[in-house]
Amino acid sequence: MTDRGFRILGRIHRAVYRATGGKIGGKMGKAPVLLLTTTGRKSGKPRTTPLLYARVGDGYVLIASKGGAEHDPLWYRNLQATPRAEIQVGRKRERVNARTAEGDERERGWRALTDLYAGYDGYQEKTSREIPVVLLEPA
Repeated sequence: MTDRGFRILGRIHRAVYRATGGKIGGKMGKAPVLLLTTTGRKSGKPRTTPLLYARVGDGYVLIASKGGAEHDPLWYRNLQATPRAEIQVGRKRERVNARTAEGDERERGWRALTDLYAGYDGYQEKTSREIPVVLLEPA
């Protein structure tokens, strides 16, 4: 999918999720969906993206796949520049700090999410980059 396609679908998903408190758009198959709001690394403006997640302890795990594209998604680049963010799960909003998982922690996070959505394994096969696994921890 093109960047423009991702943006259009994201806008629609975001609006429906917010309007219904996640009752519509809060799941994709078995996987739950949250809204991640980052700070644009160039614009400084808030940028919100719907993403699949898994719970790990008191935090959340995300996978920065962009469908197996050769470059990282913009939300991940924004988190690299400014790791402070906000999430919305259902109607609940929470401030979080993001970091990229490595080693065993990355593998556990990857498995936690691929257990909910196996498509990530196929995305990894499509690209030469190692797809980042992101941990969001309460701020």
